[in-house]
Amino acid sequence: MKIYEQDLSAATAVTDKAPIGYVHSIETFGSVDGPGIRYVAFLQGCRMRCQFCHNPDTWNIGTGDEVTADEMLADAKRYRAFWGTQGGITTSGGEALLQIDFILDLFKKAKADGITTCLDTCGQPFTRKQPWFGKFEELMKYTDISMVDIKQINPREHKRLTGWSNENIFDMLDYMLEHDKHVWIRHVLVPQRTDYDYELIQIGNYIKTIAPIVDKVEILPYHTMGVPKYEELGIKYPLDGIEPPTTLRVKNAERLLHTSDYTNYKKFPNY
Repeated sequence: MKIYEQDLSAATAVTDKAPIGYVHSIETFGSVDGPGIRYVAFLQGCRMRCQFCHNPDTWNIGTGDEVTADEMLADAKRYRAFWGTQGGITTSGGEALLQIDFILDLFKKAKADGITTCLDTCGQPFTRKQPWFGKFEELMKYTDISMVDIKQINPREHKRLTGWSNENIFDMLDYMLEHDKHVWIRHVLVPQRTDYDYELIQIGNYIKTIAPIVDKVEILPYHTMGVPKYEELGIKYPLDGIEPPTTLRVKNAERLLHTSDYTNYKKFPNY
């Protein structure tokens, strides 16, 4: 069943030119994708092929439930009573920035309605080439917080892990630092892939260089809950045999990334 089959007669009328979003799924009571309780839209499409990805069903671009920003906003506002002063709307993925026209329309209208916005991205589509860069700059005006996943600090290892290099991702973070756009940094801890002390130290040192905009740093322990999806899709699972990290390794990563130093998220009015 489509996720937008309910009555949307209260939604603002849209024109044929309204950007269309392609949605994989919706979580109406999200508690881990940004501050507070959030309406999380997992958008369809991703170019990366992260070995630890637990949602390979989000990879295909241009598929999923089609929706306009007005339709999504009308659906999201049904849950507004649960958000309090901190919650709001988060766009995740897949990779949300692949649908920049849609999320720009959505965030612009959400902010006009007093709704806080959160962008969950790995930054892979970022470029300073036009017209994309102009859209990104406009999007940042309507984005309250961005959650950025640093998958690997080493460009060569990042490409081995994801299929893509990471220079443009760090360029995006440079832009955010230059323009005081606050971020939550996330790192997925995967044994035999991203759980090496020397690399964790490098990531921790890098985060210090952008500390003025870093409100929170999170370690996300690798898990195997996505394995059945690979089996259903007939895709070989890249990390077969690798178990989640131990509690000690998670604590070690938190120490090396100095996660306890980044607590500004507690001080901001809507956090």
